[in-house]
Amino acid sequence: MRKPAIIAAMALLTFFTTTCKNAVATSEKTPTQANTAHLKDTSLAFNENLLAEHSQEVLAFYKANNNKTVWIKPEDRKAIIAAVADAGSDGLLPEEYNLHYLQNFESLKSVSKEDCMRYDLMLTESVSKLCSHLFKGKLKPSQVYHDWALAPKKFDANKLLSEAIEKHNIPEIINRCRPRHATYEALRNSLSYINSLPEDNIPAIAFTKDITLNDSAASVGIIKQRLVYWGDLDKESATGNVFDKTTQNAVKKFQVRHGLSTTGKVDKATAETLNVTRQQRREQLIANLERWRWFPYDFGERAVVVNIPTFSMCVLENGKDTLQTYRVVVGKPDRRSPVLHSVLNNLVINPTWTVPPTYLKKDLVPAALKDTAHFAHLNMKIMYKGEEIPVSEWDAEKADHYVYVQSPGDHNSLGRIKFNFQNGFYVYLHDTNHKEYFRKGYRALSSGCVRIENPFKLAGYVLENENAGWTSDAVQEMVASNETQSIGLKKTIHVHQLYWTAWMDKDGLQFRPDIYKLDKILYNKLSGKS
Repeated sequence: MRKPAIIAAMALLTFFTTTCKNAVATSEKTPTQANTAHLKDTSLAFNENLLAEHSQEVLAFYKANNNKTVWIKPEDRKAIIAAVADAGSDGLLPEEYNLHYLQNFESLKSVSKEDCMRYDLMLTESVSKLCSHLFKGKLKPSQVYHDWALAPKKFDANKLLSEAIEKHNIPEIINRCRPRHATYEALRNSLSYINSLPEDNIPAIAFTKDITLNDSAASVGIIKQRLVYWGDLDKESATGNVFDKTTQNAVKKFQVRHGLSTTGKVDKATAETLNVTRQQRREQLIANLERWRWFPYDFGERAVVVNIPTFSMCVLENGKDTLQTYRVVVGKPDRRSPVLHSVLNNLVINPTWTVPPTYLKKDLVPAALKDTAHFAHLNMKIMYKGEEIPVSEWDAEKADHYVYVQSPGDHNSLGRIKFNFQNGFYVYLHDTNHKEYFRKGYRALSSGCVRIENPFKLAGYVLENENAGWTSDAVQEMVASNETQSIGLKKTIHVHQLYWTAWMDKDGLQFRPDIYKLDKILYNKLSGKS
């Protein structure tokens, strides 16, 4: 909404506050005040001054409806109010859509024509704003994170509202605005579940050492209470301070739901996760709901989807069928893998690697200052104005004047294959010369690119869809040549690098560590705290 419309909305809120108060006060003095509630059900021609205060979108909407009030069916108005009241189920704040004022005015019996015009405008703006927030998010990703590059979603509120007037299907329209992904609906159910839980007035676990089978300690009682609270342990089994087999199994269930090593013992990481409060989990769910409103409405017919916090990638078809899954390595917290959407454009066999600025500054130069043999160790060429120079001529004070290129081979940081896609962060999917990383649980270890376990399996899927006669043997022959070769792609395969830390599946409510500490930042902005 433009600034004049914001001012008008504020004036409207003040007007409604006064109207409601006056209506109550007047009814006390004059019980026989005329009932004019029928005006809400009457098509009224707008006062031009009222319309002039609002945005171009609102003006266009009412122009298409002959500049008359449109919400003249009580069931439509009540459906809008019900939708606004239910905004909390999506992690939104109902009062941001004028819930209090809409409810109050709908209950008034004595109203003027101008009152009804203002009410109609507020209904339009409230439902339009709610639909927009459900469809594309309350905030813009770029307002929250510097390294999120998701294309804005196109949204035509007036088209939806016109359908609502014609078909009286507000609930259906509201639901259509929500992301169609099953994960989103499961998150809504998760938020409802969290909100239904009692306050978690349970002491924090004071961790001093690992708690294992048959240990006895005061903290075991607290562990049991927390396991019962989250539904991983039956209340009947929560007596005593002995860490028995039943409790151990409950801990394993909890660990599975939180992506922890399934040891059955309460180590430091498990204790810290058990100590996370209901409110913190609620905030995490709300942040994830907003992110899913940012994500593409449709992942595409064929897509590669990376979930950064879980160090995982899957190949999807038709937005729902998971064909393959992979372990991946993602960027370190200080070199985050960006969130983005793009399309694969080519594969490079035996790639060279040109050192990016961050790696140059934080890794290569410090190592070379200690010993310039580091360049030879990495099989790195130093290029200056297109020509290779000997290491002896390298000037550390002008380190950023050079281009550093690593030759192809098993030692190459990109491994034997990389998957290119257009983006503004100079990142791609690729193989790695550090296969051992995939055995680690925590895999935020790269400089920003995403490394794939078994990348030639992914290459097989990509090339199979090209229908160009590619075979595994042909690709391996290219690898054996040790020459850098590119394979262009014609068929569309989308790439989505996304970030979500909570969801619901067959094992229950799932949470993962917020490796980049992004959840609290988003929740605070959504709630107006920052």
